[in-house]
Amino acid sequence: MSRIRLALLGLLIVTAMAGCKVDSHEAGGASPTPEPPAVLETPAPGDTFAELWWNGKRRVWKVHAPASYDGKTALPVVFVLHFYPGDGNEAASTTGMKAKADKENFLAVFPDGWAAGYNAAICCGAEDDVGLIRRIAERMVTRWKADPKRFYVTGISNGADMSFKLAVEASDIFRAAAPVSGSFWGPKSLEASYKPKTPVSIVTFQGGSDARFLTPMKDGAKLWRERNSCTPSAPVELGRKQTDPITRTDAKCADGSDFTVYSLPDMTHAWPGSSGPLGDPSAGLNATDLIWDFFKAH
Repeated sequence: MSRIRLALLGLLIVTAMAGCKVDSHEAGGASPTPEPPAVLETPAPGDTFAELWWNGKRRVWKVHAPASYDGKTALPVVFVLHFYPGDGNEAASTTGMKAKADKENFLAVFPDGWAAGYNAAICCGAEDDVGLIRRIAERMVTRWKADPKRFYVTGISNGADMSFKLAVEASDIFRAAAPVSGSFWGPKSLEASYKPKTPVSIVTFQGGSDARFLTPMKDGAKLWRERNSCTPSAPVELGRKQTDPITRTDAKCADGSDFTVYSLPDMTHAWPGSSGPLGDPSAGLNATDLIWDFFKAH
C-alpha cells in the first residue's frame, strides 16, 4: 500500500476515535419532527434567514445579498462552510465574505451544518449534506435568480473538507472550490473513480504549523494532482513571515481545471488574514481576497 494511502488510513482511524457528534435519531433517540409546510424566504439586500426540511430535519442557512441586489440581475453565488463545531454565523465572521460580497456584488450563502458539522470525509455525522447543498443551490437559482454558471464554494476545516467533497460530488454545480485548512481525504478519496465528472478548479491554503492536519493536506493535494493528471509548475515565493517563504504552486490539470496551493509555513489551523474565529491576521496573505480573485477567473 502506498505511503499516501497508509497515512490517510492512519489519520482516519485517529480522527474516528476522536469522534464527531451524531444526531439523536441516528443514535436511537427521538424520531425527526414531522415536516411542516415550507416557509419561503423573501429575497432582499442584506441578511436573509432561510430554511427547508430535508430528510425530516429542519435545515437553515443565511443569504447575504449586496445593496445593489434587485432580484433581476443574475449574480454569482459563493457558499461559505464553517468549521466543526460551528455555524454559518461563525463562517461569516471568520471569512469576512459578507463585506466581500458587498464590494464585489455576489450572493454569499452560509448554511448551518447538522449538530454543528457537515458530513464531509469521515466527519461529522451522516446527513446527506451534498443533497442539501444541491437543494439550496436550486433555491438560489429559482428564488434569488442567481447565475447557475457562477456557483463557487469555500470553507475552513470541516467546511474545507466538505468543499472538496462538493467539488467531486456536485461538480455539475460548482465551477471552483477554495478549501482552507482542509484536505481531500477520507475513505472515498482512496477510490480511483472518486474525482470530478466535469472540471472544477481548486485553490487551497495550507498552514505549515498545522500539526494535526498538515500531512493529510499535503498528501491530499498530491493525490488530487495524481487523480486528475495535474502538472505543477515550480513554486513561486510570495514573501517571508519568519524563516521559510510563503509559496504558491500552480498546476494545470488534464480536464482544463487549475489546482493552486498556497503554503504558509508559520500558519496553524486557520484562515489567513482573518481576525475572526480560527483566523490568523498575521498569516501574510488575505485568503478572502485571493479566493474571490480565483473564483472570478473561473
